[in-house]
Amino acid sequence: MSHSAPDVIRAKRDGHRLTGDQIDWVIDAYTRDDVAEEQMSALAMAILLRGMDADETARWTAAMVASGETLDLAGVRRPTVDKHSTGGVGDKITLALTPLVAACGAAVPQLSGRGLGHTGGTLDKLESIPGWRAELTADEIRDRLDRVGAVVCAATEGLAPADRKLYALRDVTATVESIPLIAASVMSKKLAEGTRCLVLDVKCGSGAFMKDPERGRELAEALVSIGTANGVNTSALLTAMSTPLGRTVGNALEVTEAVEVLRGAGPPDVAELTVALAREMLDRAGISGVDPAQVLASGEAYEQWCRIIAAQDGDPEAALPRAAHSHVLPAPASGTLASLDAYAVGVAAWRLGAGRTRRQDRVQHAAGVVCRAKPGERVEQGQPLLDLYTDTPEAVSGALEALDGAFTIIDTEVAPSPLILDRVGP
Repeated sequence: MSHSAPDVIRAKRDGHRLTGDQIDWVIDAYTRDDVAEEQMSALAMAILLRGMDADETARWTAAMVASGETLDLAGVRRPTVDKHSTGGVGDKITLALTPLVAACGAAVPQLSGRGLGHTGGTLDKLESIPGWRAELTADEIRDRLDRVGAVVCAATEGLAPADRKLYALRDVTATVESIPLIAASVMSKKLAEGTRCLVLDVKCGSGAFMKDPERGRELAEALVSIGTANGVNTSALLTAMSTPLGRTVGNALEVTEAVEVLRGAGPPDVAELTVALAREMLDRAGISGVDPAQVLASGEAYEQWCRIIAAQDGDPEAALPRAAHSHVLPAPASGTLASLDAYAVGVAAWRLGAGRTRRQDRVQHAAGVVCRAKPGERVEQGQPLLDLYTDTPEAVSGALEALDGAFTIIDTEVAPSPLILDRVGP
């Protein structure tokens, strides 16, 4: 049966379900440049306004996977399981979680990305380690998984090329917010990487893409549905992202904090979420009888971290970059820190140089923010509340502007907020 872009656009515009053949055709034709950018823009807007049901979304995802190559992990001797976070502020969980789950007996193919805007990227963080490299071939990925137990790297160019094109298009056509398109984008890359099990960390709150927990649950359900429909054992945790995770926001700063967690210290919220996600990943992978909390306390996960970094030519013992300039933001009053807005802190770190505005921009690995107090803690007027770090002192004023109104201090105590909000999955 022959298809045309206007027919597919018209069908979705008028609220009809797209057939499997229509979806397969339009994704393939778009990847080959036979569907024009303006036509795919119109279709993306129609999907944003009209939606796609679970079957359509699963087929759309499978078509994007089929647009390129897939990573064959059949020869890896351990059970494979991956984690994906929808992005947040201070979210260094992958750095501690990957070696922990590998130390528990799984193989973790953690194909990650770079930051854009106020959310940080795992690859940017790891590239603050001298010598470490993100770009690996498919053979190198399989080798590290089999030999070391984990790899954290950039996706190879051939994985889901349709998603790469469509992601860039959605970014400039105000169609990023479509939950079916978000879910298909995330899952096409994860399915293409060949893992058999997957856990999603869907973040909700001011510093997350999903501000509202109900929208977060909708996205989590879509992600789990796609994974299940494509034969991947998938579950999701909904986690809070109204306050930065841990006490650091910025590349080298977050690496240092993740290493502290791997050495049995570090912020309790980072350790809590790391262990919770590790348990979920081990459950998906069918690995029982191993307590990730005990493995973390034993130091085995830190040793695994050193092996993972060294296997990608990094020096785990090397000194990390330090910023040339610092600025202290003091507490304006005494009392209990009631709130610290994750989005504002993320924007401040971004303006200090920790993030990028365009994909081609370079980041400052030493830039960022250290939270000297977290919500629920007592502060005294004049004590350091936030430390700002940058190599460009002129950036401080913009960071301070972002932090105006970012926190509240009250006279009464504050009850702790839950970090894990819900779970979706089998």
